[in-house]
Amino acid sequence: MSTHDPFADFELLLRSRYGLILIQTAEEDRAESLIRHVADAASLPLLVWTRAKGLRRADRDGSVYATTDPGAALDHIERARFPAIYQMRDLASFLSDPLVVSKLKDAARPFTELAGAIVLTGTGYELPEGLALMAADLQLPPPEVDEFRDLLRHILRDLNRRGSIVVDQTPAEEQQLLQNLKGLTLMEAEKVLTKAIVEDGRLSPDDIRKVVAAKKSLIEREGLLEYYPLEESMSEVADLVALKDWLTKRQAIISSPERASQFGLEFPKGVLLLGVPGCGKSLCAKAVAMEWSLPLLKLDPSNLYNKYIGESEKNFKRAMATAERLAPVILWIDELEKAFSGAAEQDAGVTQRILGSFLSWLQDRRGDVFVVATANDVSRLPAEFLRKGRFDEIFFVDLPDTATRRRVFEIHLTRRSQDPDRFDLEALAKSTDGFSGSEIEQVVVAGLYTAFSSRGELTDQILVHEIQVTRPLSQTMAEKISALRAWAADRTVRAN
Repeated sequence: MSTHDPFADFELLLRSRYGLILIQTAEEDRAESLIRHVADAASLPLLVWTRAKGLRRADRDGSVYATTDPGAALDHIERARFPAIYQMRDLASFLSDPLVVSKLKDAARPFTELAGAIVLTGTGYELPEGLALMAADLQLPPPEVDEFRDLLRHILRDLNRRGSIVVDQTPAEEQQLLQNLKGLTLMEAEKVLTKAIVEDGRLSPDDIRKVVAAKKSLIEREGLLEYYPLEESMSEVADLVALKDWLTKRQAIISSPERASQFGLEFPKGVLLLGVPGCGKSLCAKAVAMEWSLPLLKLDPSNLYNKYIGESEKNFKRAMATAERLAPVILWIDELEKAFSGAAEQDAGVTQRILGSFLSWLQDRRGDVFVVATANDVSRLPAEFLRKGRFDEIFFVDLPDTATRRRVFEIHLTRRSQDPDRFDLEALAKSTDGFSGSEIEQVVVAGLYTAFSSRGELTDQILVHEIQVTRPLSQTMAEKISALRAWAADRTVRAN
């Protein structure tokens, strides 16, 4: 069912005489607000059940006598045959009792003829088969930017009553902050914003990072996606000029989503990076997240697989739902070919089913999730991934040229507190023809170990020695790399 207009969806379900509606959400107050608006529009009373207070009219004080027990409340609803909407909050834990399930069925059946419905709200619902057949799912959409903006205004107003709060944000920075709140509930957002503002008495651009950090805890609770801190920037990525230019043009969509939407642009889907191992593909995923100030999530498909039938598919859906809920985010899938190549006949079709679900999600995803997928061996990559529409573009990352290798030496020497000006970078770059970026990094690391063990300084001579004893992949896997280059020549866009 569409989640674009839950009010219209709810009204349609009522007109269709669905007697049982499930709204699975942690934001029961938001759910009650929606139910209240629908009840008002349909001129139906709203009654709310909670374990503490029993059944009560939402617009009146007091509760129906002796209805704190869910079975008693459902008995009352069935006997009353009263046209109304009944919200049952947090009933999930009681549905393990067959008697409660039976009473819920009996209470919901009259609404196939009466106006109204029983609406279950809360989390943790897994309806028994007989109950699931008569229920309709209604998804409550996450809070929108306008709701977060109203919340921020409310928080600032309340905090200013207690002391002066300095607002040090441009409209664009505020918009970016609000966009990053997407994926949090209003209650979670209120806690995060209040804490961030109270800590230093300011609303500033630094609060964007605090919001991103709050999302990290959500991801860790799920256990299917890994959160990576924002550490790399595009300045740490040598060369890849074409890829950087492509990403820069799309960065404006992140900072000005409303203007982009008015211009007819949608959030970009993502890129597939093919190429030689060690040439910076994974580094690009981290750098994009840093440049766009978005959370970086890594999907390790091995975390999805479970020995129990059906659990792997559920894990995948949960992982994608988490990514969409936390949008806008960068979703990094490293070495894609290892996750979905060839083993399907050995796992009862689980891989193929997850592959099918993943391809559908890539095509039809709802949230602002930018996918950065990398692959080293295109021969093992299912052809479906290469079809247009899955990704915005497919880039080929080749071995670095001389100028890029010089820059790679400079980056890794600087990162390890070495002055690049002490070295003949041009000569080192020329002597590493055929080396990948990661192989150059290891030359620097190995050289530092040698210098440290001899209690001396790192020198050109030490680095040259390490270069001479290294056999790069361009030599040990020359045939594979040549075949990869030939395949990519007219099928991909060069990233370098």
